[in-house]
Amino acid sequence: MKKIRTLIVDDEPLARQRISLLLQEEPDLQLLGECSSGAEALAAIQREAPDLLFLDVQMPGMDGFALLAALPMRPLPVVIFVTAFDQHAVKAFEVEALDYLLKPFTTARFRETVQRARDRLVRPNDDSLARMVQGLAGHGHPGRNYLTRLSVKTSDRIVFLKTEQVDCIESAGNYVAVQAGKETHIVRDTICALAEQLDPEKFLRISRSAIVNLDGVKELLPHFQGQHTVVLHGGKRLIMTRGLREVEKVLKFS
Repeated sequence: MKKIRTLIVDDEPLARQRISLLLQEEPDLQLLGECSSGAEALAAIQREAPDLLFLDVQMPGMDGFALLAALPMRPLPVVIFVTAFDQHAVKAFEVEALDYLLKPFTTARFRETVQRARDRLVRPNDDSLARMVQGLAGHGHPGRNYLTRLSVKTSDRIVFLKTEQVDCIESAGNYVAVQAGKETHIVRDTICALAEQLDPEKFLRISRSAIVNLDGVKELLPHFQGQHTVVLHGGKRLIMTRGLREVEKVLKFS
């Protein structure tokens, strides 16, 4: 049985100790060592070439993201971020981390992410999950390929959100922020790509950075320089840069 060469990087001794103890129950994982700083880890990773990295985000001197950016080898080890702060989750997915463990995590959650690491290392090109997500996301009218659900990846699961629940979508670089009621979800996709997949009879791109659900539009208010503000039923306001006549035609106000 090939061992999965594993390295722990965390500046907290107790955190390193807990992961180390949990790894003792995983016979196919070989612990190469523990590092208490980014600089120490940089040298250890270059020397040992681990398969799997349990990596803290916030560390003095060099944080987890800076460490990954400094590594010269490609591909990188499989990375599992371990942190007490959930605000780094989007950036973690941006650097293609496998998972994001929030402290304190349960033993069951740890074992789940270890199994995901095994699956990734054994079948690095397996797209079965991607196919499953695509299938579950579904499409609208036959032949038109409009999405009826969005897949939202959180720190520990994938949630499927019906598009009819979406109020608006705003661009955030290579991600979009999807607002559905009082909740905001981060989806790894561009607003251009999503705009092409949403039913134009139900969704309208009102600017380069925003899409609205037409059923959620309450009113249009005049704004500066001929622009308008779109007011949603939930109270959110977005600037519309598309021509008013075009929007009125879509909204059937005229």
